[in-house]
Amino acid sequence: MEALSPTILAVDDEPSVLESYRLILEDEYHLLTAQDGEEALKILNQHNVELVLLDLKLPGISGLEVLERIKQLDEQLDVIVITALNEVEFAVKAIKLGAYDYFTKPFDIDKLLTTIRRVFERQALLKEVLYLRLAMEQQQFINMVGRNAKMLQIFDLITRVAQKNVTVLITGESGTGKELVARAIHQHSDRAHKPFIAVNCAAIPEHLMESELFGHERGAFTSAIERRLGKFELAHGGTLFLDEVSSMRMELQAKILRALQEREIERVGGQRTIPVDVRIIAATNQNLRALVKQGKFREDLYYRLNVVPIFLPPLRARKDDIPLLVEHFLEKYNRRFQRSVKGFTPSAMERLLQYDWPGNIRELENIIERLVAITTNEYIQLRELPIDLSTTEPDLTATLLEEKLSLREALQLFEKHFILHTLEKVRWNQTLAAKMLGIHRNTLASKLDALGLRQEGRSSSDS
Repeated sequence: MEALSPTILAVDDEPSVLESYRLILEDEYHLLTAQDGEEALKILNQHNVELVLLDLKLPGISGLEVLERIKQLDEQLDVIVITALNEVEFAVKAIKLGAYDYFTKPFDIDKLLTTIRRVFERQALLKEVLYLRLAMEQQQFINMVGRNAKMLQIFDLITRVAQKNVTVLITGESGTGKELVARAIHQHSDRAHKPFIAVNCAAIPEHLMESELFGHERGAFTSAIERRLGKFELAHGGTLFLDEVSSMRMELQAKILRALQEREIERVGGQRTIPVDVRIIAATNQNLRALVKQGKFREDLYYRLNVVPIFLPPLRARKDDIPLLVEHFLEKYNRRFQRSVKGFTPSAMERLLQYDWPGNIRELENIIERLVAITTNEYIQLRELPIDLSTTEPDLTATLLEEKLSLREALQLFEKHFILHTLEKVRWNQTLAAKMLGIHRNTLASKLDALGLRQEGRSSSDS
């Protein structure tokens, strides 16, 4: 779909002037016109206007009053004042009220066009700043790793579907890399140079979700002190990734459906529709078809999202990719922690291959991050693996015996993993961990030092 032209509203009581605007602007912009202030304000309430060309001498409401009311309606809407009144006082008043620039009639067409382009360049830059800020918060690597036959089929499907402007639904267990697939689709599409905006629908409180997606106008609710663009507008021309889409309440699902069908949105508290050109990629670890039968997900939205389904297999179904993933994560965290861990011993790698990985690739990555941070060996040993990888007590005993450890060494190893496991359960809150372990916080701090767990790479302070 071609990018939508910016919309300009020209306000002047002289038909000949409005005709002049049509001649110089309509080839490049979408032009709306009004012959008085009341008509202009009505249009602004009904359409998404990005720039106003405003005459100050108007019948009825004066141009300065119209300018003031425009700024009350939308403080960020740019206005260029064009008038025959060549008094400095009008220019000063207009600028003080928030006008972007001031032209007198007869105006220089080239200078006006240059100023208009500058306005839209500035608006694009402001949106880019917002997008980059989001991207920095959401930044993740986009390289996908795998040689498993199922993954190769997915890579092929990504390549084929990327160039088609269709909606994609990615399903699979948590930690299987659904966002990586979404980013790969975006990067291989003709939208790659436009924003990729990711929204975790499960992480945003329900009462904020609508504003997060569609934006809001100033005064829409108590804390709405200024207009805010939503994720749909920030993703204009690019891709909007809705992760955990199954967590959306039914009323919001209806608004998402309308945005997909009509390709337009309304900000919270707004009265005008805003056209958006956005490709939707959704993801969930739930069975949407089952949720539809239970009345918890709209059937019409399900079919709108499920145009091209992609199912990501769990890591236990593609264990032949584990050595490749291990190599990838080792390289990543060696670089981050400035280490030179070469790999895993054969017995340690065998244990990685035996484990079922309920947390999938995310769990594997987290474990390798931890091991690279704390190991003192070139090759990670079997005894350094977390207790989680020993699914039963006999397995743990076998591991300790296999390493030919003394009783003291075995107890120390068990203590180290048990403390580490407890800390991770409470997200490294040492006060909570000490309470769970039944020891004083100072004792825990001493044990962390003695066991070499201070170099974990995480904050040791309570959160």
